[in-house]
Amino acid sequence: MVTTKILVIGGTGWIGKFIVQASAKAGYPTFALVRELTLSNPAKSPIIQTFKSLGVNLVLGDVHDHQSLVEAIKQVDVVISCVSYLHLPDQYKIISAIKEAGNVKRFFPSEFGNDVDRANGVDEAKILFDTKAKIRRTIEAEGIPHTYVAANFFSGHFLPTFAQLGAPPTPIDKVIILGDGNPRAIFNTEEDVATYTIKAVDDPRTLNKILYIRPLSNTLSFNELVSLWEKKTGKTLERVYIPEEQVLKQIQESSFPFNMALSICHAAFVKEDHTNYEIEPSFGVEATELYHDVKYTTVDEYLNGGTPFYLNQFIAVNV
Repeated sequence: MVTTKILVIGGTGWIGKFIVQASAKAGYPTFALVRELTLSNPAKSPIIQTFKSLGVNLVLGDVHDHQSLVEAIKQVDVVISCVSYLHLPDQYKIISAIKEAGNVKRFFPSEFGNDVDRANGVDEAKILFDTKAKIRRTIEAEGIPHTYVAANFFSGHFLPTFAQLGAPPTPIDKVIILGDGNPRAIFNTEEDVATYTIKAVDDPRTLNKILYIRPLSNTLSFNELVSLWEKKTGKTLERVYIPEEQVLKQIQESSFPFNMALSICHAAFVKEDHTNYEIEPSFGVEATELYHDVKYTTVDEYLNGGTPFYLNQFIAVNV
């Protein structure tokens, strides 16, 4: 029986809801910090009902209300932040509350993407990576026990279904590929990211380390991704390669959030930020090597419904 108590902040957001559910299903006493506005929001009602059905403890509070935050943190052993990229600076308030509470055994800041200490971002991606890196340095300076989760790309976002795609400006008989399509990126389902994160909560091997989620079966170049999809569907796509110079120009000329999406993809698909370094024991461990019992979803399996057309949404090519 597990006794470690886990508080998730941002638990009704994109990755947060998966983290909360994984924690509860693993048997951890699970707490979710929620605002009153969230409880009265009809769009969040299904998520809240799922939490209740799993026995999740809903704790009223707000990161902007220091006292409520401290009181929530005092109830638990581990804090996992899942705040969105728009609210990353709010984590300084969480750090302050953790220091005041004085009882937290582990803090997982909101990361779940690139390893920001080994990133080559431009434009909005650079701002994002730098913001996360500064939060890391603050956590370390304050002496807070921590784990950083580098999950790379969420399959649910970067391998969209046709329903998610809508009507992209570039027709789907073509596929947009940044650079030469050979750098390898990593794709993980949100459910698997959540499972591995919760596995790490009580694991001394992940304390003060980066937990990398790098399944070999989910490490593919964009060319390999397209070929896999073609093999599964029996369709052949016209591959439209966008040179790096054009990608950078497109980023500069795009407005938010398109420039954010393109700059993050540039880091992965052109600069190979997911895989252009080795994981050293001094700073990191790899999830699939630690937790052999987890049956993760492969990209091959995911592409039974997902597609390689994410970039078609942002770059228009003449028909």
